Amino acid sequence: MSNDWNPSSWRNFPAKHQPSWPDDAEVNQVQKILSEQPPLVFAGEARNLMGRLARVAEGDAFLLQAGDCAESFDSSTDSIRDRLRVILQMAIVLTYSGGTPVVKVGRIAGQFAKPRSNPTETQGETELPSFLGQIVNDVAFNSDDRRPDAQRLLTAYHRAASTLNLLRAFTRGGYADLHQVSSWNRDFVASSPAGERYATMADEIDRALRFMAACGIDSTTVPALHEVDFYTSHEALLLNYEEALTRRDSLTGDWYDCSAHMLWIGERTRELDGAHVEFLRGVGNPLGCKIGPTATTDEVLGICEALNPGRVPGRLTLISRMGADKIADGLPPLLAAVRDSGHRVVWACDPMHGNTYTSTGGRKTRHFEDVLSEIGSFFAAHRSEGTHPGGVHVELTGDAVTECLGGSDDLVDQDLDRAYETMCDPRLNGRQSVDLAFRVAELLQSDVTPGLGR
Repeated sequence: MSNDWNPSSWRNFPAKHQPSWPDDAEVNQVQKILSEQPPLVFAGEARNLMGRLARVAEGDAFLLQAGDCAESFDSSTDSIRDRLRVILQMAIVLTYSGGTPVVKVGRIAGQFAKPRSNPTETQGETELPSFLGQIVNDVAFNSDDRRPDAQRLLTAYHRAASTLNLLRAFTRGGYADLHQVSSWNRDFVASSPAGERYATMADEIDRALRFMAACGIDSTTVPALHEVDFYTSHEALLLNYEEALTRRDSLTGDWYDCSAHMLWIGERTRELDGAHVEFLRGVGNPLGCKIGPTATTDEVLGICEALNPGRVPGRLTLISRMGADKIADGLPPLLAAVRDSGHRVVWACDPMHGNTYTSTGGRKTRHFEDVLSEIGSFFAAHRSEGTHPGGVHVELTGDAVTECLGGSDDLVDQDLDRAYETMCDPRLNGRQSVDLAFRVAELLQSDVTPGLGR
């Protein structure tokens, strides 16, 4: 980190996708209150995650980064638990069927802000500010709810804290015990082909655990059978919030953004001379950056140098989000350039954001086969360039929603209205998520990409 960085130096750079707060004095007061709150995560936890991501960068592990598109302040205990359950199910599938250790990172406990293509939304003759996530305003289309409210930053902090407490209880208190693998298969997931396949796998794991117990190996001797390491992440979009939660580590003296273990920069805010790159270059957390279809090799190499000039393995994850029809041409040159530069990054695939379109019924959606197609092309590109396909980054929920088309239920346009609950982008449901994990596991096992997609 250069000597000219500090947690507020981003203010000297153009900052895109920041709310138009009606009262700057109120924002400053809220930021002061936040700066006096305890950290949500600790620097040592972020360093542990970086060590695990270093294994991914070396090709010895796989990153599963998953969770809600935009978290709600109203998420119930059951909803948070079910989201975690699906991620744990996917991780078990990838570990057991794919034969690789899985680093589990949730889009959770902080994914409250969303960039939008347009600053305003029009319905009929009424134009209002766009919904920017509940950390800024609310989804209801009226002037009061759409007015940016700085007090929501405090609510976001407290909701993140309570979610983290719950996640730690689940992942350390027995819910994540491998003996629970069978019980994670909820009815609506279990009744699908992927769920049936999962049940067969769970039976095999149960038999293996009984054999291990007979040999004297159980959770008392191997804690990893009883608990899991689970990390949090979100897009570091609202820089007032991120600055307020940045702390100097008492052990190393380095700065860490203690709002999450891992932060990422979105496709819309990755400018090298922008405020988001300036802010994140100075914190010690592992970082991600979304890379879309217009990214050039010079831009990507510039991001690598700006965010990881020391070339520390595990520090930087590049998350491609190009679209199923663009990734085959767009990704290989970037892989080659980063490889030849000597940067040791994690490459992950976000197969969701490049495949969004509006259905005939007017709903924003994605097709499951397009998601699979982009992942298949992601693996193929890495094989062609001799690099490692390090992970996937997906938006999902544990609820039985109908937001993405296709999958084992073969959802069609008419099904979308049945359970379309997202506040922003369409998410995979539990059935589709488990199915996706099996497909990715097959890719991890295979030297030749299967024919995926439409």
